[in-house]
Amino acid sequence: MKLSMPLMYAGNPRETADQLAALEKAGLDTIWVAEPYGFDAPTLMGYLAAKTETVEIGAAILNIYSRTPGALLQTAAGLDNVSGGRAVIGLGASGPQVIEGFHGVPYDKPVTRTREIVDILRRGMRREALTSDGLYKLPLPADQGLGLGKPLKLLNKPERSAVPLFIAALGPKSVEGAAEYADGWLPFLFVPEKADQVWGDALAKGTAKRQEGLGPLEVSAGGMVAIGEGPETKALLDFARPTYALYVGGMGARGKNFYNDLACQYGFEKEAKEIQDLYLDGHKRDAEAKVPLEWLEAGNLVGPESYVKERIAAFQEAGVTNLQLTPATEDPAATIAQVKEWVS
Repeated sequence: MKLSMPLMYAGNPRETADQLAALEKAGLDTIWVAEPYGFDAPTLMGYLAAKTETVEIGAAILNIYSRTPGALLQTAAGLDNVSGGRAVIGLGASGPQVIEGFHGVPYDKPVTRTREIVDILRRGMRREALTSDGLYKLPLPADQGLGLGKPLKLLNKPERSAVPLFIAALGPKSVEGAAEYADGWLPFLFVPEKADQVWGDALAKGTAKRQEGLGPLEVSAGGMVAIGEGPETKALLDFARPTYALYVGGMGARGKNFYNDLACQYGFEKEAKEIQDLYLDGHKRDAEAKVPLEWLEAGNLVGPESYVKERIAAFQEAGVTNLQLTPATEDPAATIAQVKEWVS
């Protein structure tokens, strides 16, 4: 079981990035770099590649709307080169608030776009000429431009002929697609014991059609980790409340929030509505207080050693192959080293 960690930063990501060498030495396998509407992920990923030697540098995620398939190919190949073959490309649809509000691009056909982009990226990394006759037209037809486009292949020879492609997905069609054609799946706010009831059918349908030549689907999920006895350790779960409230309450409008839908699928319908109403009305602290403790406990790894080991086993039983950890400790590297010893 691999161990990974999201790059957590406030304001200046270099301060966190400069600590990565110690985490790498402690046994961290993958660092994930997010890209909502702050700094772009590839710039930070290139910086991290220069600071490290063995850890995988993963995008979690690059949205499928704000870059063309060709630009995503250039990014994947470039990052894989500067990292010496350690790039992992996570792709996802993000949400309409970011895509239409920040990027000014219509939020449409996410499942089809993701499938086409994955196909184009795979062919492009093999240095095949880029052609597509789906939503993406490559080359652009003559009646949509000057008529001068021709199929082109990547100018540089990539470090590898393929990079791992992960899909961030929550909805059934997206999860089914990930299981069919992606190298890995990035779920969010994951509860191991409820994963099968939410995504079991979609994963089974996708796996039944899994593309030839792909290995088993990798799954990267997890949460906060803190190991210790007593109520002061359990109290650290409160630090996760703002994230849960933000996504369930604020990452979308009423009736169009994937994370709110997920909360309902987990059985927290009442709390999901309360969190969203409070959050959208500006009462963020009250919304945070409504996040169910049951969800926080099941989605994170916080408590005595025996309990954390039980949570690790639960994630593994649910199919997680790359356990994401966010240490809520004074010495994150020591925490990573401890968990690495348990999963090795």
